[in-house]
Amino acid sequence: MHSLRKGSDVLVIGGGIIGLVTAWRAAQRGLRTVLADPAPGGGAARVAAGMLAPVTELHYGEEALLGLGLDSAARYPRFAAEVADASGGIDIGYRACGTLAVALDADDRLHLRELHALQRRCGLESQWLTGRECRRLEPMLAPGVRGGLRVDGDHQVDPRRLAAALLAACERAGVGVHRAAAERLLVTADRAAGALLDDGTQLRADQVVLAAGSLSGRLAGVPADVVPPVRPVKGQVLRLTVPAAYAPFLSRTVRAVVRGSHVYLVPRENGELVVGATSEELGWDTTVTAGGVYELLRDAHELVPGITELPLTETLAGLRPGSPDNAPLLGPTDLPGLHLATGHYRNGVLLTPLTGEVMAQLLTTGELPPVARPFSPRRFSAARQESYA
Repeated sequence: MHSLRKGSDVLVIGGGIIGLVTAWRAAQRGLRTVLADPAPGGGAARVAAGMLAPVTELHYGEEALLGLGLDSAARYPRFAAEVADASGGIDIGYRACGTLAVALDADDRLHLRELHALQRRCGLESQWLTGRECRRLEPMLAPGVRGGLRVDGDHQVDPRRLAAALLAACERAGVGVHRAAAERLLVTADRAAGALLDDGTQLRADQVVLAAGSLSGRLAGVPADVVPPVRPVKGQVLRLTVPAAYAPFLSRTVRAVVRGSHVYLVPRENGELVVGATSEELGWDTTVTAGGVYELLRDAHELVPGITELPLTETLAGLRPGSPDNAPLLGPTDLPGLHLATGHYRNGVLLTPLTGEVMAQLLTTGELPPVARPFSPRRFSAARQESYA
């Protein structure tokens, strides 16, 4: 027999950083909030490198995301301080170190030049450097570096520490955390009314936020026409340790495209160096493969030869939540009472501060802020209706 819990104002399904920040902000606004996740603080954040890089990650055809990313990045200094205070002192590792994107051959150099031109057309700040200027900034770079882009406004945060801090902030704010998975959405009178958990508990709520990352499309009970079109995109990441004798190894995030594959190196102040990431459309597979590790180390070695001298401390694979247009799904669905905060793909960490504010405003006022309206889940339901016309 299922136990029935007294209703809440908000139920958040999913305890990754997006679900946690949504629950925390909702509780701050005075809403009685519960969250369901079997392992809150986990998810894609355990694998993410934590780059806050709206400028260096600008892609052709994704310019609409730029404003969202810049807005969220600008919130990070204040957000980091607020989360540290709300969590009881957990530092989320926000580091204003800047980013250097470099080219290793003529083709990569041309690609970076085109990216620089796109950045300038978008009014963004980036500086073109010669190979010699790049090596002057980062002496560990390979002698063959042909040029690069210096972006002083693209920074980093430690996603694992961010997740831990947000979980602590939720608990301190009174969020009821249920360590069980949501098995089925409860729908009453054509309205989302809560969820049934896999331990038999029923959680009733006036509003439900589905923020389960790549799993968001697999929740039973969601009507077919509002199931979020989210898919898993596998990413393998390595973690190395920079011994004190090698410090300073890198002073900022360094990234490049090597033989068509993106590689980045993110140095933490604690001596950890994160190297990533593969991008693989392999469904739900999270196997760490010899090929994936080899490719990351090979490309990183071409970029920074000294990396092969460092101890390899962790290999891990995770699943990013991808959407059809690689942009997040934020806001109400066509099922009253059901909202989405998912599909952030490779921008989940970057968009965490803004997502929390957007969802809190939606949950308290019923209105989606203008900055988030282009990313409403209804853009896909409209597309589905047109395809049937």
